[in-house]
Amino acid sequence: MSDMINEQHVLHEFLELVQIRCSTRDEREIGDILTKRLTELGGIVHEDNAGKKLGGNCGNLVADFPASDDVHSDLPTIMLTAHMDCVEPCDDVHPIRENGIIRSDGTTILGGDDKAGVTAILETLRQLREQKLSHGPLQVVFTIAEENGVHGSQNLDTSLLHADFGYTLDTHNHPGCMTFMAPGKNQLHIHIQGKAAHAGVAPESGNNAIIAAGKLLATAPQGRIDEETTCNVGRIAGGSATNVVADTCDIYYESRSRNKAKLDKITQAIIDHFTEGAKATGCQITAEVSPDYGPYELAKDCPAIKLASQAAQKLGFPVKLEESGGGSDANHFNTYGVPTVVLSVGMENCHTKEEYIEEKDLYDAARWALQIVVEGAALK
Repeated sequence: MSDMINEQHVLHEFLELVQIRCSTRDEREIGDILTKRLTELGGIVHEDNAGKKLGGNCGNLVADFPASDDVHSDLPTIMLTAHMDCVEPCDDVHPIRENGIIRSDGTTILGGDDKAGVTAILETLRQLREQKLSHGPLQVVFTIAEENGVHGSQNLDTSLLHADFGYTLDTHNHPGCMTFMAPGKNQLHIHIQGKAAHAGVAPESGNNAIIAAGKLLATAPQGRIDEETTCNVGRIAGGSATNVVADTCDIYYESRSRNKAKLDKITQAIIDHFTEGAKATGCQITAEVSPDYGPYELAKDCPAIKLASQAAQKLGFPVKLEESGGGSDANHFNTYGVPTVVLSVGMENCHTKEEYIEEKDLYDAARWALQIVVEGAALK
């Protein structure tokens, strides 16, 4: 199967795509290019209105591909997904090939997260069409706004989904590795209301919200809670000037767990810590929780994992199942009732200017995606 993809085409397409700026909520250029390519490859493409909801200029793309004529009609529909946006800085990317590695010139990210996934999907569709390979029905979903909190898939028009199971091509490590369990995440906003006063004339008349925040943060839940649960204080902001006793302070938290009950428990513990601690500070405290996505855990013998494992073994890739500490579009797809596994595509040092990908992994990701679809044509 290793000769069924076109490595030169994969390389050319990847290098082209990473040089297209695709900031979160500004995916219009890449969206138009991918819409054209999906259409040329035989897909019926729908764009939803998630971009408008999020204040962006492009929606999620959902493309349907019918089964080939030579397969039976009751094959499951397989979904392949990747996201279009990249973290900053993603403008004026100059990819460099050296000793089997592709990286940026050090002034930007590379964009393998997630152009490696996008490229693998496009190559799969291209080889299915060019070689007239047997396959069942497919859905391809290219999402927006993944990098700022997985909000594109969160706002996906789910009426467009009809896949039986799927694969999100969007994580580090070598192809053959896949994620079957990932945490859910909540965002928390703690608002502390104190009392303003002139810091030089009557500081004792005020009640400093920043000081209250500091006292409460010193004993707040933070870091690793257990093997599947974490929380983190990511940002604080307060006050208006050094000559004013700060009357407000805002604390921005996140909580994560692969266990829904534990996620709820740590989230409530954070809220209780601050609201109960408010009594000692004399400040008023409110807490707002915004769920980003729920956790998921797939059975290791579920159809999606069995098929991906079978395909990897056919290619000689070591199969490895991993638990993840981060979320992805797969969290939402699983919530929507489409069991979705995250496949490794080789990108490393993501979200940094040191991001890179091995050329072999880039090609193997495309081989794996194609093999999954081809193996799927034999499912009963």
